[in-house]
Amino acid sequence: MKPVLLALSLLAASWGGQAVAGDCTGYVVGVKPISQYNHARGNGFLAVRTGPGSSYRQTGEVYRGDEVSVYDRRGNWYAITCMSGRCTRPLWGQPMPSGWVSMKYIDADGVCP
Repeated sequence: MKPVLLALSLLAASWGGQAVAGDCTGYVVGVKPISQYNHARGNGFLAVRTGPGSSYRQTGEVYRGDEVSVYDRRGNWYAITCMSGRCTRPLWGQPMPSGWVSMKYIDADGVCP
């Protein structure tokens, strides 16, 4: 009986199946181009924050066209991680930021949370 259970477990682990919540990528949209970057005025980037709201501290930036992975949602906010684009070498903050962004600036595809 144990070999059968092991075989079924291995089969289940290797099966691609349908996408599940969190299997979602998107692109930053609706922000000014990086050529108009001004950190003090909030131009040319989308702030990455420590929590789902504009009152949370900014910890990083993503830029128009950057690809992000979406892994959570609270209200109108997505939890994201930079995957590719200018966010890998930002003008402010750490490379490859993770945190919360307003979902109105993310054009997401896949099964999002």
